[in-house]
Amino acid sequence: MKADLHIHTKESDGCLTIEEVLETAFNKDIRILAITDHETTSGVEKAQNAALAYGISVIPGVELSTSYQEEEIHILGYYKNINNDYLQHKLVQFRKNKTRTTYLMVEKLRLKGLKIQWEQVLETASNDGAVCKSHIMYALKNNNLGLENITWTDVASWFKPGGLAYVPYQGNSYQEVIDLIFETGGLPVLAHPGLIKNKGLIKDLLAYKPIGLEVYYGYWDQKKDLITYFEALSQKMALLSTGGSDYHGFFSPVGIGEVPIPKKCLKELKEYLQIE
Repeated sequence: MKADLHIHTKESDGCLTIEEVLETAFNKDIRILAITDHETTSGVEKAQNAALAYGISVIPGVELSTSYQEEEIHILGYYKNINNDYLQHKLVQFRKNKTRTTYLMVEKLRLKGLKIQWEQVLETASNDGAVCKSHIMYALKNNNLGLENITWTDVASWFKPGGLAYVPYQGNSYQEVIDLIFETGGLPVLAHPGLIKNKGLIKDLLAYKPIGLEVYYGYWDQKKDLITYFEALSQKMALLSTGGSDYHGFFSPVGIGEVPIPKKCLKELKEYLQIE
């Protein structure tokens, strides 16, 4: 059974609606999805209800940005029931933290001479969701801001460490988010570890508390042997392995369902969460 455990929708910084995600997944014979929008779970119940018509099982999820030793670390949280009042309370502040960081990125682009307005970025975001760097990319595309000769891979690099618009995330800490997910009944998973710039941090992150590891990931133009490495690391240090496309939209080099996930991973995740 095909699955994708890392997908974003228009509820946060994806470019597809929930219905469009489900239709795409159905047409690709995907029958298990996790909706993992940034700093919001507003799409989970909508997706679960709409998925009934497609025969697709939706696992509740969320992706949270964290700060650890001056590097932004992303954590996926998977749940059986994500409607936890304390979690929802914390997500309000997390969205503010994320939006503040994105605003500072826009200001850096403006200082570099790019004629982008914060209002243009806000127009691409949902009303109550966090504003993310993906929204900056949507605004750049929508407003034809002189990027015809630049690839979207190049634009994405602007927001990475060392990039011209990079702003270190200074919101909630890694430890705070791991503790929060456990306290609210979820399973924290270290997302796309191969994208962490300081690879020396990965074992430290996994050593804080036993969590999951997103082993199966597209990694764009990076070496595929990263997956082999993280498979071995997961067996030694993680509770279980997960994987997914991390699909956002037109600039995503990997489409929905295009990252193979072993059946064993799905079985272990569902057993941990006690879902059918």
